[in-house]
Amino acid sequence: MNILLAEDDIRLGKLMYHLLRTEFHGVDWVKTGKEAYNHAILKDYDVIILDWMLPGESGLSICRRLRSKGNQSGILFVTAKDANEDVISGLDSGADDYIVKPFEFSELSARIRAIYRRKEKPFEEVIRINDFTLNLTTHVFSRNGVPIDLTKKEYQLLEILMRNRNQILTREVLFEKLWGYDTEVTDNALDALIKLVRKKVDSSGTPSLIQNVRGIGYKVRSGNV
Repeated sequence: MNILLAEDDIRLGKLMYHLLRTEFHGVDWVKTGKEAYNHAILKDYDVIILDWMLPGESGLSICRRLRSKGNQSGILFVTAKDANEDVISGLDSGADDYIVKPFEFSELSARIRAIYRRKEKPFEEVIRINDFTLNLTTHVFSRNGVPIDLTKKEYQLLEILMRNRNQILTREVLFEKLWGYDTEVTDNALDALIKLVRKKVDSSGTPSLIQNVRGIGYKVRSGNV
């Protein structure tokens, strides 16, 4: 589980960060509203824990902005505000839950797990390999959170390779899946397609995401790219 913790109280933040790391492992801790928003839009978090009063921008404002951008992460407010109108404002802004300070960590942990269960995505809706992400629902391919514009065939090629990331796919298999047996497309079309995809997704000076396995076919490179 990937968690973003936005808490400007250093003492409380350190304690929460340590406890969250112990239980959930993947935790980023930020201390300002700007950092919280920037992290949330650049990385896919399962749960975002927002302090209501953050320097620069409130957690309430951040929550509203994220939801307006279509962010689907679970959002949990942590705050000293406990008035009914505050609770309603927090939930109406798009938050999934609300916990009032002071609190027991066991309660916070239980609320995080509950949010995650409600938000848990279908199996392999998103495929991640190194810096690359392929969203099978939105059909968006990105590197380091930045979407890359692909044609339909370019996307199909990457989806086939990434779905079968632990296998080497022969040229024949790829050709059949992309164009079918009964087609007038020449065999060179696969080479041209792979060249176009590499040009769009690879970075200068690094190995290509699509690895050529000599004499057999292609696979995605799962090591450092």
